Amino acid sequence: MERSTGVQAYYAESAERLGEVYESVSFEDVHGALLDLLPEAPARVLDVGAGTGRDATALAGRGYTVDAVEPVAELRRVAERLHPGSGVTWRPGALPEIPGVRGPYDVVLLSAVWMHLPPEERPGAMRRLAGLLAPGGLLLITLRRGEPPVDRRMFDIPPEEVADQGAAAGLRLLRTVAEGADRLGRDAVRWHAVVLQLG
Repeated sequence: MERSTGVQAYYAESAERLGEVYESVSFEDVHGALLDLLPEAPARVLDVGAGTGRDATALAGRGYTVDAVEPVAELRRVAERLHPGSGVTWRPGALPEIPGVRGPYDVVLLSAVWMHLPPEERPGAMRRLAGLLAPGGLLLITLRRGEPPVDRRMFDIPPEEVADQGAAAGLRLLRTVAEGADRLGRDAVRWHAVVLQLG
């Protein structure tokens, strides 16, 4: 998530409904094609734009130390209510700066977040994320593809752009995955995943 008040307003107003929607699909179903890349626990993980906490909680359950950054207070409240005692540290914050967050992290996850960033913010955000990684650390980014919705700011970003910006920030492309169909059954939506590595 980023700083646009329009985008944040959408998620704030929809927080309770989105809690039901996001939690209806498991972390494993959404990120199954990337699970073999995760380091052995214990390791430090940062979930940026953590939403209702599905992914952060699943990662904590796998033995990772997880910081979850989410700019929308309403979504953080839903996450803390749905996942009490998860061990996740919930923080406010948004790209491109993510103030107050300090690495190094072994994994940084952005699930359905990058496509909210306008073009002028993406290079700086990528440098910031690269700077949070430990040597060999992974940056996992999922991209919503297809015509952007009209109810919030969103961009259809090709994985090649993400890989190029990662390279400019000192990250190498490790994997891209065309994940195809939307897990929530939206016919016009498909997903790509991009995995970048430091060093």
